[in-house]
Amino acid sequence: MLAANFTGRQHRMRILSVHNYYQIRGGEDESCEAEKQLLQERGHQVEVYEKNNDSLAALSSARLAFNTIWSAESYANLRQRFRKLPHDVVHVQNFFPLISPSVYYAAKAEGVPVVQTLRNYRLLCPNALFFRDGGVCEDCLGQPIPWPGVVHNCYRQSRVASAGVATMLTVHRTLRTWSQMVDVYIALTEFARQKFIQGGIPAEKIVVKPNFIHPDPGSGTGGGGYALYVGRLSVEKGIDTLLAAWERLQGKIPLKIVGEGPLANQVVEATARSPQIEWLGRRPMAEVYDLIGEAKVLVFPSKWYETFGRVAVEAFAKGTPVIAANIGAIAELIENDRTGIHFQPGDPDDLAAKVEWVLSHPDALAQMRREVRAEFEARYTADENYRRLMEIYALVRRV
Repeated sequence: MLAANFTGRQHRMRILSVHNYYQIRGGEDESCEAEKQLLQERGHQVEVYEKNNDSLAALSSARLAFNTIWSAESYANLRQRFRKLPHDVVHVQNFFPLISPSVYYAAKAEGVPVVQTLRNYRLLCPNALFFRDGGVCEDCLGQPIPWPGVVHNCYRQSRVASAGVATMLTVHRTLRTWSQMVDVYIALTEFARQKFIQGGIPAEKIVVKPNFIHPDPGSGTGGGGYALYVGRLSVEKGIDTLLAAWERLQGKIPLKIVGEGPLANQVVEATARSPQIEWLGRRPMAEVYDLIGEAKVLVFPSKWYETFGRVAVEAFAKGTPVIAANIGAIAELIENDRTGIHFQPGDPDDLAAKVEWVLSHPDALAQMRREVRAEFEARYTADENYRRLMEIYALVRRV
């Protein structure tokens, strides 16, 4: 495993953060922004090279497919930037699809080391989720050519677009881009790290550094008397499992739902059937933190292999235990019977049973509130994240 002794005090770095994003930003984008602010607060210069993925609709399928493999524009712009001003590190948050892996080659051509955070499974799976038709799918894992993703139209529900992604993955696997052009990969959990190793990324190049919460929002009281869901209203997030479980609970505890997504109609229908379910839609982050802090529990019913689970760590920061599906990275983050409770993914009966257990064990729940806050302070603060990030940069930066 990679190791380094570097405190970050000796050298203030110039870092280029590279990111594709959507106008309506999600948890991945929030984590990228928090990391940038953290570095700036500690005296480093962070420049940003980013593309807005909302422009994808204006591109033809053929143009998007070609650009996904190689963006000549990004390559030229980045090489010019590196020649004009030296950088210590290029930290790629997300190159897909508009920036492309050309970012790696531009950095290498100018002698700038590359760090890549693995925020989804795009290097292994055309739709980046390992999820298809309502369940986990690993059909493309380890495939030299991820043809199942094309057959099933896994990217943007388009055969042409899926073929473009599959071609990008195949070309760069053949060129050994993933193994030779990136100096260090950052996986957010050990579970995700192992998946990437299974997919062919060199184990010695992957380190684990979780996301963090900054600034610290402080503990809540847990006195609101309700359960809370925060996230996208979609099948991979398990919103259908959540709603089915609350039908079985028959009003034993209110449920508040924060978020938007394609299954919003199901949530509306559930609120019509049960006055105990309340849909709040999208809310400002400060209000979300207040809701988390006053919740009795946060429910995390995801059905896919989350690479992390930022909402769960936000719950830790607020002192709120998590009832989580026993799957993927979220099962790693939640220690059963200490920082929360596991239930079988996709099983509303088991979820309902675990909620009832929590309601009938107030002393255990109170102990969990203490444990989750301690877990946050030990692993997910800005100071701890900064220390780990500087160790990673020290592994690759030019002296």
